[in-house]
This record gives sequence, C-alpha cells and structure tokens, in this order.
Amino acid sequence: MGLKTVKDIDLKNKRVLIRVDFNVPLKEGKITDDTRIQAALPTIKYILEQEGASLIVMSHCGRPKGEKKPEFSLKPAADRLASLIDNEVVMASDVIGPEVEKAASELGAGKVLVLENTRFYAEETKNDMAFAEKIAKLGDVFINDAFGTAHRAHASTEGVSHFLPSAAGFLIEKECLFFDGVLESPKKPFVAIIGGAKVSSKIGVLESLLERADSLIIGGGMAYTFLFAQGYGIGKSLFEEDYLDTAKNLLKKAAEKGVEIILPEDHVAAKDFSETAAAVKLDSIDIPDNMLGMDIGEKTLVKVKDRILSAASIVWNGPMGVFEFEAFAAGTLKVAEWVAECKGTTVVGGGDSVAAVNKFGFADKIDHVSTGGGASLEFLEGKVLPGIEALRD
Repeated sequence: MGLKTVKDIDLKNKRVLIRVDFNVPLKEGKITDDTRIQAALPTIKYILEQEGASLIVMSHCGRPKGEKKPEFSLKPAADRLASLIDNEVVMASDVIGPEVEKAASELGAGKVLVLENTRFYAEETKNDMAFAEKIAKLGDVFINDAFGTAHRAHASTEGVSHFLPSAAGFLIEKECLFFDGVLESPKKPFVAIIGGAKVSSKIGVLESLLERADSLIIGGGMAYTFLFAQGYGIGKSLFEEDYLDTAKNLLKKAAEKGVEIILPEDHVAAKDFSETAAAVKLDSIDIPDNMLGMDIGEKTLVKVKDRILSAASIVWNGPMGVFEFEAFAAGTLKVAEWVAECKGTTVVGGGDSVAAVNKFGFADKIDHVSTGGGASLEFLEGKVLPGIEALRD
C-alpha cells in the first residue's frame, strides 16, 4: 500500500495542521539539541511555499502526563522554529478551545501557529476521538511528519486522520522508504548489527531480521546472554536468565536458516562498571569470574570489519559496548566508521546507535539515520505503525 505524501494533496488556500516531533531536550528552559526541529523543516517550508497556505503546528514535549505543566511548554520550540524559518510564529495558549479556534481562523496565508503541548491532555495518549475531532476542526488537511511517535495511536497522530484528508510529510516518507527497502527487498549480502544492553528489548527485532539477513552481528550487553547460552564463562557481565531459552532458540533457528551469527570472540573487560575502571583486553571468549565485558575486542572487530565493508545493505541498531565511557568506546566507534565507509545502503535506527554516529561525526556519511527510537525498533520488528498506517492509500 502506497504512502500518501504531502505532494499528493492540494494545499492551496488551506490551513494545514501538521504533527511534528518537537520533543526536544531542554535544560533550564533552553533547547540543548534542535535536531528534531531541523528534521521537520523541509515539510514545513514546502507547506509555507504553497499559495495561500497557512500552518498549525502540534507536538508533544516530555511527559506532563495529562497536566498543564509550564516546564513542558512548546514555547522554546516555537521560538527556535521562528528563528530557523525566519518567519513570525504565534504561540497558542492551549491545544483546543475558543481562543485557539479564533487564532486558527484568523491565521493569514504564510503564517504559523504553534499549539501548546498535546500531552497537556490525558485524551491525547488515550486517542480520544472527541478530543481528536476538536483538534481537527482547526485545520483543513492533516500532515503527519512525526516519525518518533508514529508507533503510538494518539489523538494528534492517528485520531486526527479520521476527520481530515491526511498525508505524510517528507521525514516520514524518507523513514518508510529506507526501512521498507531494507525489510522488504534488501540487496544482498544483508548484514544486521544489533547491540545494546538487553536481549529482552530486541527479541522482536532479532526474530524479524533472522528472516531477512545473511549475517547477524550481536554486540553490547545482550551478547553475554548468547555466549552463556553457548556454554562460555561470562563473569559478572550483564545476563538475562529469563531470556536464556530465547537466546538458545534464536541460535538454533539461525543455524537452520543458514544465517551467520557473529558474537564476540574476545573482549575489553573491567573489574567493575565504572568510567574510571581500567580496561583489560581479554584474548579469549571466556570472561573471568571477577570481570565483566564492556566492549568487543580486536579479534571480533577484524571479523566484523570484513562483513560490514562487503555488505550491500546494513541495518544497525544499538552500540557494541559502553561507548559513553571512553575506555570502552572503540568497538562502537569502529563499527560506526565502517558503516560510514560501506558502499551499500546503510540505515541506522534507535536512540543509542544514532547518538553514537552523531557523537563520532559519521551521520552525514550514512544513507539514513532514523529520528525515532521506539518507532524504528517497531518498524524493524515488522509491526504496523498506527501513525503511518493512517496515511497509506
């Protein structure tokens, strides 16, 4: 089913209601990273270029849990947007109500109105249809460009689409293009790199990728549960006993399907989980009882490098070690470097791996760096994302 995009909808003289993801990090009322606002700009600028069109912007920020809490106001985001598009941006006093309706009805062509935090209302996360209808009354058409919340059926992401002609913005279009591409028809060899702390949070992703990938590289804290399942000593490393059978089944399934699983063959370990802990290089798979694995070692990296550089498609989700600590960042740094060098199609999804490619400065060399942590995980699991499903033809 094709995705209907902002270019498929007539915006002339229309009040366009757009859902964006302006859930930006704030420190003392100041925005510390405006990546998400920047990501919405192509769609916002396109809409404002259409003859007679005006724009009503909505988003959530933080977790106000259905209460009007000023520290979660969208005012800082509205101010940043105004400076980025060099246009006057009016901040609404609320999400719905007579005052907001009046401001929306008086909005002139080329003007922008930003609604207050949609999560100031408990009805938002409950996808309350009466609430969604009140929001929908503000505009003539609905554009969703908030990939970060596309996996949630909320009033401002899914509910509104029941009341207005709806389409996807350029950001959602790009996310779908790359994720659909690697999941539905990846060029081979297809290498999936899955890291992060826990097996429990990545089971669906691993199972989904087992059906599609040629090689599956498993690193990060989750690797130790797999190593334990194979009978190796993992010392004090992170281990999820409840997921031991899951790990065994995944390994068995991979063997049956002929999917290569690459697990750490050596490690960078430490005596305790701390930024100041001394890094100890271990040449074997086994980790001594008094140590815990913190990163993948050099032997593992040699094997991983070959697979990454020769891949035609790559999906990477989750770091290879505790990259926040400098002594244990090398594995993730090298993987980021090689994914950036890979000539195939490269997609990085999920919060920590995105943070890693940004931290190490490789983001612009990767074909697609996803803006949605939870949404990209669910996409990789092959789940239906309600916010996107509502925009399909």
